[in-house]
Amino acid sequence: MPEQRITVTIDEKGQITAKTAGFQGEACLDELQSLLEDLGTIHEVKKTDAYYQQNAIKVTKKQTVGRT
Repeated sequence: MPEQRITVTIDEKGQITAKTAGFQGEACLDELQSLLEDLGTIHEVKKTDAYYQQNAIKVTKKQTVGRT
């Protein structure tokens, strides 16, 4: 699993910008919401290609049940 990172920048006017890396799908929005929920209202969200990627599910063991 790739490293997940949130970079938060606060400019001289107090505007907060946050950028995620290593997240796929809505997980990035969920993490940002929990991190920034007490700081104010989110005005704009720019979604990257990673937002639209599906989370991969890996099956490590498959069991088949049959009738005897």
